[in-house]
Amino acid sequence: MTEDEFDLFYTAAYPRLVGQLYALTGDQAEAQDVVQEAFIRAWARRSSVLNGDRDPEAWLRTVAHRLAMSRWRRARHWWQLVRGEHAPRPVSEPGPDHVALVAALRQLPEAQRTAVVLHHLCDLSVEQIAAETGAAPGTIKARLSRGRTALATHLTSEAPHPTEEACA
Repeated sequence: MTEDEFDLFYTAAYPRLVGQLYALTGDQAEAQDVVQEAFIRAWARRSSVLNGDRDPEAWLRTVAHRLAMSRWRRARHWWQLVRGEHAPRPVSEPGPDHVALVAALRQLPEAQRTAVVLHHLCDLSVEQIAAETGAAPGTIKARLSRGRTALATHLTSEAPHPTEEACA
């Protein structure tokens, strides 16, 4: 499409597209902006968009509509931030079991800790852990066994469990 053909197309299609986008957005200036941006993008892709089998006006309408929706989403997100609707939610403190588990895991050698976390917390199989760490499956099994034994000693408490106190 030559520059003159593009100018003729622009002159004919621009008012229709602005009217259609005004109906979608309810804002005349916004409709003009997004249609203008769509035409800028069409000019940059004129060899594929305007000379192909597609309806170029339909392509422009789709691009302009997407631009309008994108602007609307950004404005809504900005407004939510300004009003404080997306303030970080307070995170509850970790429970005593969680703290005890993390402390016990920190006492394990790194290889055992990695194997235990990947197997029991990430639900990976021995073969998947072996592939991820580069260790043999037998080595992973040994690390899991030693890690569980060490965790048991670190997590075993001399104090009775709170439910056991209530029953006694």
